[in-house]
Parts: sequence; structure tokens; C-alpha cells
Amino acid sequence: MEISDENFRVWAEKNEVFFDGVFRLAGPDAYAPIYSLISGLLHEGHKQVTFNLTGLEFLNSSGINLLAKLTIEARKMGDLLLVVKGTNQHPWQAKSLPNLKKLHPLLDLRLA
Repeated sequence: MEISDENFRVWAEKNEVFFDGVFRLAGPDAYAPIYSLISGLLHEGHKQVTFNLTGLEFLNSSGINLLAKLTIEARKMGDLLLVVKGTNQHPWQAKSLPNLKKLHPLLDLRLA
């Protein structure tokens, strides 16, 4: 499944979710379809799920909140390894993504 508009695209391939573009959606309700897509993937029984954010240029505060909620959901599942791939090319990622480890200490954060 894929969710997109003129500024962003999010899609899943097997157990990896890709985020691409600029996410400036207006509040949590606007992110609900993306939450549903990813939450469904988390509950499919995979041993590992990867959020690939390397193509994500910008994420507003509502989007960061979405990542936090999904990280907590993954933590509650216990035996699911959550991997978050980011890039240092987008300064917000280097600043914000390490905070996800506070919510899920076993999260595997990979910034390149």
C-alpha cells in the first residue's frame, strides 16, 4: 500500500516502511492513514520492522509525534526489533531521531 500527495510518499515493502519528501500534514488526524498503514505492518508478525527515513527531508511536530506513537507501539510488542534508518544530511533527523531511543531503548537507530 502507498499513501502520497504532491509533497510526500510513504509505502511499505515487506517489513520496511519508506518515507520520502516533505511531511507538513495538518495535525494528528491528517496522519491517521499513515498510522494505520504502519501499525498494520507492526502487527503482521515480523521479527523486525524498519522505518527508512533517509528520503524524508522534513517532518513537522505532528509527524514526529506519529513516529513516537509508533515507536511506543513497537516497544509494547516486546519481541519486535524496530530499526530506524536516517541520514545526517537532514539536520532535523540527527537532532530528533535519537529521542526515539528514550521511548524504546532497544530501538536500532542507524544514522549515516
